[in-house]
Amino acid sequence: MAAVHGGDAFGGLGKHEHTILVLQGGGALGAYQAGVYEGLAEAGCAPGWIAGVSIGAINAALIAGNRPEQRLERLREFWNRVSSGIPGILPAYFDPLRLVFNRFSALATATFGAPGFFKPRFPPPFLARDGTPQALSLYDTTPLRETLRELVNFDLINERTARLSLGAVNIRTGNCAYFDNYSEDPRIEIGPEHVMASGALPPGFPPLTIDGEAYWDGGIVSNTPLWYVLDDSRQLNALIFQVDLFSATGGLPRNLAQVLEREKDIQYSSKTRFNTKHFRESAEFNQLLRRLLHELPAKFQHDPDYVRLRELARPANIAIVHMINRRTPASSDVKDYEFSRATVTDLWAAGLNDVRRSVAHPDWRQAMEQEPGVRVFDLTR
Repeated sequence: MAAVHGGDAFGGLGKHEHTILVLQGGGALGAYQAGVYEGLAEAGCAPGWIAGVSIGAINAALIAGNRPEQRLERLREFWNRVSSGIPGILPAYFDPLRLVFNRFSALATATFGAPGFFKPRFPPPFLARDGTPQALSLYDTTPLRETLRELVNFDLINERTARLSLGAVNIRTGNCAYFDNYSEDPRIEIGPEHVMASGALPPGFPPLTIDGEAYWDGGIVSNTPLWYVLDDSRQLNALIFQVDLFSATGGLPRNLAQVLEREKDIQYSSKTRFNTKHFRESAEFNQLLRRLLHELPAKFQHDPDYVRLRELARPANIAIVHMINRRTPASSDVKDYEFSRATVTDLWAAGLNDVRRSVAHPDWRQAMEQEPGVRVFDLTR
């Protein structure tokens, strides 16, 4: 088990030992996470641990792989670069046609790729020889490797100035794998390939081979790294910002496109609800176990089983603050690969605004304070 490191603070308000930023996968929707980070930085947040999957892994690397004063600049550079294919800010009178524009933008991305991120394979994969890298994906992610090398300081990551955890899935075993710069495995030195492995969503993107094993996008198994964070230490004392790109709640679809969008939202948000519920139940069980141990006669207190149970029953002090990218009238089933500058700008602004609304909420201070147990806050509903 890797230890949690980083005695971070949050604007002088909180009493938690650690501040952790957890970033879900969701393609183009990841611009919302960049806005959330700007809001947290504005409020005085310095996360000591950033965990991400897929686009969340890219944002996490951009944060952990730069000094605090450079992080926003690097995030902006990345999101400006990948959204430059269809640039521009749309005037208000264009709003009624926004959904049409967004679909056109997604079609352009699917056809031509995203600058600095991925490009179509030529010749296409069905003309490539079986078993070759060219036969395994629709797009080539070489541009992303170059972008990461330019914008992320991997030496800084491996110096462990902040903890970074990147979720992927081992293709051979089908199991989750996390690349963690605090791992006790001496072979793990985080590089561009680890970030790319976390975001290698098939059949669009090719698998990445690391130390003889091939990996795909971690979102195939679990789109949120929250479970990894919570399992790392059952006695965490932490303030966790969970940034979700798909909303679990939503209305009844009215057409087929909305059916596809709603299916995607439910699919990619389900593990978040499961992990939070499971850990809260575990915390309640530990509380009951502590009460039971307290009732046992003193003669048992030196019994090895008693000592072990007492250690396992130590309380966690966790506050999970949710930031959720919620559906807008311009959303559609293609929202995760719609990279227009207008949409990226809107998503970034939404993330920033959600943090500002949360900070202004009466329950914000309660979330910042340390209390026994697991508490979950959604302050933007």
